[in-house]
Amino acid sequence: MPIALVTGANRGIGFEVARQLLGRGFAVYLGSRSAKSGDEARQRLGHEAACVLEIDIADADSIRRAAAQLSQSTDHLDVLINNAGVLGPHDDSVLTISAELVERTFHTNALGPLLVTQAFLPLLEKAASPRVINVSSGGGSLTNMGHWSPAYSVSKAALNAVTRQLAAALAGKIAVNSVCPGWVRTDMGGKNAPRSVEQGADGIVWLAADAPASLTNKFLRDRQEIEW
Repeated sequence: MPIALVTGANRGIGFEVARQLLGRGFAVYLGSRSAKSGDEARQRLGHEAACVLEIDIADADSIRRAAAQLSQSTDHLDVLINNAGVLGPHDDSVLTISAELVERTFHTNALGPLLVTQAFLPLLEKAASPRVINVSSGGGSLTNMGHWSPAYSVSKAALNAVTRQLAAALAGKIAVNSVCPGWVRTDMGGKNAPRSVEQGADGIVWLAADAPASLTNKFLRDRQEIEW
């Protein structure tokens, strides 16, 4: 049974990714900042192959504790999905945005996935065909970037750079890709977003379960490569 860790799996896209992977025969660790929220998500899923892993990706100590805990439960990790992220309030204008908001958003959306990948790398390296999937955004595309949500957009551009760095460093060993789920109806995306969580999760699940193992160092949406 392949094993996946999904950060931010207690709600939204992460929860739907976990649900679909469980249906595909994966054992899934539900990464959640709160053990209580993670357990509530596990109960909603109602699947024996779902387990909770308490992890706050904005806290380096929490990441280290989570990696140590997981290493006591399994000897390898097939798929790491860095899904957890934030879109802060008042992220309106690059001309007025506060340094504190930029730093907080960057720390969670870009540095967090890097530290998580580093911490879980020993388990990934023991898998037969390991994959790291960074959930990014079209807002982070330098080619198409406008002025929308500057802190979020800049942090996702940085996450894409993290993807490229990791993919180059791990070439031939671990597939590393960024994926844009699109604008999805979640707490973050809002009720007016055009895409369902099922649609948003599809490309992530495809990368985790069906994409060629040789596919790496790419930025994708709807299973197709898009511009960085």
